[in-house]
Amino acid sequence: MTCEAKFVYSDQFTKYRFREGHPFNQLRVTLAYELLKTSNAIDDNHLIPPRVATEEELRLIHDPKYIQAVKLASEGKLTEDEGFPYGIGTEDTPMFAHMHEAASLLVGGSLTAVDAVMKGEVKHSLNLGGGLHHGFQQKASGFCIYNDGAVAIEYIRKHYDAKVLYVDTDAHHGDGVQWAFYDDPNVCTLSIHETGRYLFPGTGNVNERGIKEGYGYSFNIPVDAFTEDESFLQVYEEALREIMHYFKPDVIVTQNGADAHVLDPLTHLCCTMNIFEHIPKLAHELAHEYCDGKWIALGGGGYDIWRVVPRAWAQIWKVMTSNTPFSGELPLEWTTKWQEQAPVTLPDNWNDPANMYKAIPRKEEITEKNEKALEKALQFVQLKYNSPNSGI
Repeated sequence: MTCEAKFVYSDQFTKYRFREGHPFNQLRVTLAYELLKTSNAIDDNHLIPPRVATEEELRLIHDPKYIQAVKLASEGKLTEDEGFPYGIGTEDTPMFAHMHEAASLLVGGSLTAVDAVMKGEVKHSLNLGGGLHHGFQQKASGFCIYNDGAVAIEYIRKHYDAKVLYVDTDAHHGDGVQWAFYDDPNVCTLSIHETGRYLFPGTGNVNERGIKEGYGYSFNIPVDAFTEDESFLQVYEEALREIMHYFKPDVIVTQNGADAHVLDPLTHLCCTMNIFEHIPKLAHELAHEYCDGKWIALGGGGYDIWRVVPRAWAQIWKVMTSNTPFSGELPLEWTTKWQEQAPVTLPDNWNDPANMYKAIPRKEEITEKNEKALEKALQFVQLKYNSPNSGI
C-alpha cells in the first residue's frame, strides 16, 4: 500500500505534563495512537519520530529572553515572581521539570511533519502532540509554552517560501498564531471558536482582520455557546470554501482541537463526533483541490481525554489515509485495556448516541447569530469579489 501520510509519534510526548490533575494531559495522544493500532489503521511504516526543535528554530517566533526563562524554569532556577511576566508559573501554565525539553519536542514534531510534506515525501502529515496555539512571542498562555503551529508556519515561510492557510477549529480562539502573522499577507488564519464572551482567551472577534499588508488575511468566526453540529459545520464549510478560493494557499496547516464536543469540561459548545468526521474530510478535499494535497494537521485542545479526544483525532488519520471516517463499534481490545484506567465509562462506538444531551431551546437564535457572524467575517472577501478591479 502506498503511504500518502506520515504520523509523527513518540511516547515522550507525555513528558509535557504540568502536574497531576491538570486538564492538559498528553496521554490522549497515546490513546488516539493505540486506538488507530487496534483498528488496524496504522503500522510502523506510517510512523516518523519527532526531532527536538533547536533554539534557533524556536527563535523564529519566540524571544531569546523568553526561551532563557523557560530553560531556567525547566531547571528549577526561576522563581514564580521571575516567571510571572513570562506567563510561567501560573495556574494555567505551571512550571515543571524539563519543560523546555518537553515543549521543544512538541515543536520539533510539527517541524518534522512540515518537512515530510514540503519535501514531497508524503501528501499529508499529522502531529497530534502539537497545536499549542496560545503561546506568544514572549509569554506562555493557556497551557502552551512554545507555539509549535506558529513556529512551523514561519519555518515554512523561511525554508519553502510557501503561502500558508492556517485553519483552527479548536473551541478556543487561535490567538497566538493569529497575532504572530497579523501583518503578513502570505499567511492567512481562520479561527472558528466559541465566542470570547464566555471563554478564554476572550479574543477572536470578527473585526480582527489583520493590519498593514496583512489586513484581510485574518478571519474569525466566534460561534455562540451551545452551538450544535449543523450550525458549526455550516459555518466551517462556507468559510473554508470561500477563504480557500480567496487566498489560494500552497499548503494548509490545521489545528484540530477536540474541545467543541458537548462532553468537554472546559467549553460550552454542544457538538458531537459528527463534526470530527466532517472537519478533516473538507480539509482533505480542499488540500487536494488547491494545494496538490499538502496538508499538515496538528492536535490542540480537548479535555475529555477518554471519551472524545481519541475518537476525534483517530478520524483525522483515517480521513488522511482513506478519505473515509471510521464507523461502527470501537475495537474491544482498546476499550478493555483502557477501561481499567479510565475514570468514566468508555464509548463502544465511533459515533455518539442520538439524544445524548437535552434539546437546546435557543437553537434557532443561536443558528441565526452564527450566520450573522459568518456573514460579517466574510464581508471583506465578498467586497473583493465584487470589486471591479479584483480580477477574481
